Amino acid sequence: MALRVAFQMDPIETVDIDADSSFRIALEAQERGHELYVYTPEKLIFSEGRVMALARSVTLHKVKGAHVTFGAEEMLDLAEIDVVWLRQDPPFDMGYITTTHLLDMIHPATLVVNDPFWVRNYPEKLLVLKFPDLTPPTMIARDLARIRTFKAEHGDVILKPLYGNGGAGVFRLDPNDRNLASLHELFAGINREPLIVQKFLPAVAKGDKRIILVDGVAIGAINRVPAMGETRSNMHVGGRPERVAMTQRDHDICAAIGPLLREKGQIFVGIDVIGDYLTEINVTSPTGLQELERFDGVNGAKLIWEAIEARRTP
Repeated sequence: MALRVAFQMDPIETVDIDADSSFRIALEAQERGHELYVYTPEKLIFSEGRVMALARSVTLHKVKGAHVTFGAEEMLDLAEIDVVWLRQDPPFDMGYITTTHLLDMIHPATLVVNDPFWVRNYPEKLLVLKFPDLTPPTMIARDLARIRTFKAEHGDVILKPLYGNGGAGVFRLDPNDRNLASLHELFAGINREPLIVQKFLPAVAKGDKRIILVDGVAIGAINRVPAMGETRSNMHVGGRPERVAMTQRDHDICAAIGPLLREKGQIFVGIDVIGDYLTEINVTSPTGLQELERFDGVNGAKLIWEAIEARRTP
């Protein structure tokens, strides 16, 4: 059954077609005969009881620099669309949160992927707190004295913003570092949010594993190795993707969190595992599909669409 599908995402004309997961998901949808539209978050509108978007139909091509052909901009009533993808990158700010409230109004009659209610209530660095036996020692705090106490106890820590992405604003503070107060002052001047502090895991030197789950089931993993001189392994900041096998610990972690993800409508999720520890559960706009397909031949986009189509079948 052909579906009408809209992607709420950052501008599709700027994506890297060899790496971007949204592009791969959309291309798979097109190959399955679905009708595609795209719009950016600022084009989402609520008016007189209707959730709408100024959107454009698209045809995709696997041609660098000429990968999308647009139709004319039109007003879509999203209640008449079968599937809406919530795929813009964070920051997870009030603009982002507002879009989840608006999309809540059409879901589940229109299937929103991932379920916007739980995307809003389970941001990446907070959902992991439900699984303390799987995670490294972690503190969420704004009070500098409490953060100092945590650092004194664990010595070597990672400090990062609670709602960042792509490795932005992530700092390693080793036992000899004297920058905690300055960094706290810097973050406090930017926003009123708490910070997240985690015990540093030396195993990150061997990579930060991104495991992809579809409908709560792990389909594979890639490793992201930090660039020379870097602590961060995110591909946005130069991390090198490489093939990796899942360990028994990885499978145990996925078995523990998978049922909750499926229950809450989180169809496409990427978790981060360093050594034996779960560090993040990414539900907003996870990446890694294309790398997994290249390394292991696993077509994650196909599996995602099979899960969606099963939900849309009358």
